[in-house]
Amino acid sequence: MVHFPKSPSAPKSLAEEKNKVSGKYNCADVIEQLQKDFKNKCYICEDKEPHAINVEHFIPHKGDAELKFQWANLFFCCAHCNNTKGAKQEFDHILNCTTDADIDRKIKYWMNPFPMQEINIAAEVEYANDANTLSTVQLLKEIYGGTTATKKLESDNIRKKLLKEIKNFQEQLIKYYHEHESFHVEERNELRQSIIRELRAASCFTAFKRWVIRICQYTKDFPETEWANN
Repeated sequence: MVHFPKSPSAPKSLAEEKNKVSGKYNCADVIEQLQKDFKNKCYICEDKEPHAINVEHFIPHKGDAELKFQWANLFFCCAHCNNTKGAKQEFDHILNCTTDADIDRKIKYWMNPFPMQEINIAAEVEYANDANTLSTVQLLKEIYGGTTATKKLESDNIRKKLLKEIKNFQEQLIKYYHEHESFHVEERNELRQSIIRELRAASCFTAFKRWVIRICQYTKDFPETEWANN
């Protein structure tokens, strides 16, 4: 998860639909604004341009009209993540990516390219006793690992996409650090900008890429000030 600040103004349809007997919280203007605010990414797994999109209630509304139509409570989510999180009580208090600017620093993400099943997600030391962080870690483990036969297949498909993204990202880093002597200055600068774009919130699986930079101590060449809030 990475930080996605939401637009402060709610789409007009929410107030209108709230006053209806069978009002809808997922009207076109809501979906359009959520897609924009969340960079067309599922806020949990960070898959970009997901095929099955849900408007998710961050806090399950359970019939509460205020929560059901509250703009701050509506998130852009893929069906896999929405179904995995559901209304499970253990996930009622996870980290909120729309208000927590440091969310991707609280949880460490790591995927070794081979075997691709090996995904490590853990709370950073200073947040190891924080209940919300630990709940988020548990959710992410279920998202990327699967909980049922169907969910395990869906998780496997997500990991395959993640594997391609991480391999491509690491190849860019290898070129930048080990083949730079064969590049013109302009070419190396272009590659550097390409790497920085991969670290911004709109990129696919951004949190994993940011932790490649942090773990390998590349932040000197790619400082967080250039990508952390974009």
